[in-house]
Amino acid sequence: MIDRGNSSMVGALAGLVWLCFTIPAMAAWPEDAPAPFPQSTLESTVEIQSAGHLVLFSPVREIRDEIRSESMARLPVQGQGQLFQISRDATRQAARAHYYQQLSEGGAKILFECAGIACGRSNVWANQIFQQSRLLGRDATHDYLVAATTADDGQQWLTLVYTVTRGNLREYVWVEHLNVGFGTAIPGYTIGAGPIKGPLVVPWSGGVTFRFEWSADDRRTLNDWAQDGTEVVLASFTDLEQGESLEGALTRSRAAAESLAALLGKSGISQSQIRIVPVGPVVQINDPIRQGNRVEVLVIKR
Repeated sequence: MIDRGNSSMVGALAGLVWLCFTIPAMAAWPEDAPAPFPQSTLESTVEIQSAGHLVLFSPVREIRDEIRSESMARLPVQGQGQLFQISRDATRQAARAHYYQQLSEGGAKILFECAGIACGRSNVWANQIFQQSRLLGRDATHDYLVAATTADDGQQWLTLVYTVTRGNLREYVWVEHLNVGFGTAIPGYTIGAGPIKGPLVVPWSGGVTFRFEWSADDRRTLNDWAQDGTEVVLASFTDLEQGESLEGALTRSRAAAESLAALLGKSGISQSQIRIVPVGPVVQINDPIRQGNRVEVLVIKR
């Protein structure tokens, strides 16, 4: 049933959002990175651990020394980046095909890919995004893809593959394999495995009455997830308005979630499945998609 308490659940959600995640020791996909392209030599490995690692999901532009992209996110990640030099008797196209095949066979979803000048300038990718000067090459001879996978335990993984031909005709591939913070929304990707599904991010507006901005696809997805034996968590976030108290923000947060709960009841989701978590402005998330007044919907297998 709908939970009317808030303090304990706020703490629980905060713990969920900022939950520390570790890379499992067991050697298995997707916990392990794809196998290296056989005709390549590992030149360097960089450990990546960041609360806001930049990942692009669309072509890059540089305007007044600032990186611009229609879809990009700074995500909490832990993993590795590896730089490989491709043998002279092989090609970067063959290397890309090698990684693409592994990702496809592993059930990964390709979220974005580009090639040549459609990706943007090689200089920006090499020096500002990956910070690997060896990747500086020709704008017409580079490509990029980013793929997402969900492990059986619900953890999300991103794999980034970038290949480039340098001016001296040597070719390189840069691979990042990243464990993404548990519960973090990845642009263009929805968790589909494990005990927790979501979040579906539903922006809202209003006060006395509420308007929710979510697509028919998201509504269908939620109805598919919310079968018997699941719990639907409505975590409601708000901005803190000028002069507003924390108590007032939490009250607005709860009211929005209760309004959405009523709508879900009309769509066939039992009220006994729904748990409301009014978060208000208490938890801040470093993800441009997860900002402002919104309800984040998670479905948990009981």
